[in-house]
Amino acid sequence: MTKPLSDRIALVTGASRGIGAALALELAQAGAHVVAVARTVGGLEELDDRIKAAGGSATLVPLDMKDSEGVARLALALDERYGRLDVLVGNAGLLTTPSPVGHIEPKQWDDVMAVNVTANWQLIRTCDALLKASTAGRAVFVTSAVAYFARPYFALYAASKAALDALVRTYAAECASTNVRVNLFSPGQTRTRMMATAFPGLDPQTLRPPEEVVKAIVPLCLPDCTQNGQIYDFRASKFLEFRLPA
Repeated sequence: MTKPLSDRIALVTGASRGIGAALALELAQAGAHVVAVARTVGGLEELDDRIKAAGGSATLVPLDMKDSEGVARLALALDERYGRLDVLVGNAGLLTTPSPVGHIEPKQWDDVMAVNVTANWQLIRTCDALLKASTAGRAVFVTSAVAYFARPYFALYAASKAALDALVRTYAAECASTNVRVNLFSPGQTRTRMMATAFPGLDPQTLRPPEEVVKAIVPLCLPDCTQNGQIYDFRASKFLEFRLPA
């Protein structure tokens, strides 16, 4: 039986743990060759072992997403090796300790914006032509409900995700007449290290594991995905009501 992502190239950022690692494995099991990007080499190697054990294949790319030149080199390498990119998942994210707006330090602001916004812009900028070279380019970026529901002490993370949403939905509008489809995915509270940092009092066993959440991301990566410029809210199990301009 042919797998839905056979012979497809899928790039996943933040792939060493959490949602990124679970999604990379899921995409590999669906037949994709996964380009797994993360800072943590050990985590990438563990992921590679799991993908190989499942009969899949991966290329490991140790890279800090704040390294814009490194992201550009990665896109160039993909172009030279494959000439296209079929799936792009911008999952890497950074969350500092929640604090009042007036207590946010400039370095915290710069770091979060660099990872959550600028890195994804650089991914889009450098991979746009690669996605359009695919027969069905698909891009998914992981967002958060705090972008549209204000929550005290989460201003920095919320602002970064709101900026990401605007960036991605604008890019989606620009891709509307192409073979590329671009969407956002809001996972809600998931059993990850980031969630433990944000809500240390939560019992992790009450949260959905990443392996369950990512099954809802895979359809957005498939060639037959028709949605574009939408936000899929995992908690509500539906797309939010957004419309691209006519």
